[in-house]
Amino acid sequence: MQFTLKELVHEYPTHNGPVFKTAEDVYTETKNMHDCSKEIFTVFYLNCKNRVIARETVSVGIIDASLIHPREVFRTAVHVNAHAIVITHNHPSGDKTPSSNDKEVTELLTKAGEILGIKILDHLIVTTNGYTSFAQNGLLPK
Repeated sequence: MQFTLKELVHEYPTHNGPVFKTAEDVYTETKNMHDCSKEIFTVFYLNCKNRVIARETVSVGIIDASLIHPREVFRTAVHVNAHAIVITHNHPSGDKTPSSNDKEVTELLTKAGEILGIKILDHLIVTTNGYTSFAQNGLLPK
C-alpha cells in the first residue's frame, strides 16, 4: 500500500496550530507517543512565529530503533514552507538518555537543515517519565 504525502501529514488550519515556546509545550503535544511499544519519530514543522503548521510521523520503528533519513524529514518541511522544525521520538524503554545514534541523527539532520535554511530548534526524547531536550541540555550541534 502506498500513501500520498497529504495522507501522512497533518496540516493545521492557518493560525490554528499550537505555538512552541518551551520544550514542555512540545512534550504536551507528543502525549500520544509516550507509552508506545515501538519507537516513533515525529517532526513538527513551524512557521517563523514557532506556530506548528504541520506534524508528521516520519518513521515507526522497532522497540529500540527507528530509520531516519534527512530526505524524509525535509521533504515535508519544504512542501509546507517550514521556517524551522522540532524533531521528537520516544524511547519505549522509559530511559530519556540520548543514545549515540540519537546524537548522530541530530547532527546529520542539523547539517541538512543548514543547507536548506531550515533550523532545528530542538530534538526531544519523550517517555512516560518525562523528556530530554537537546536544546536545554546543550546537545544541539552548533
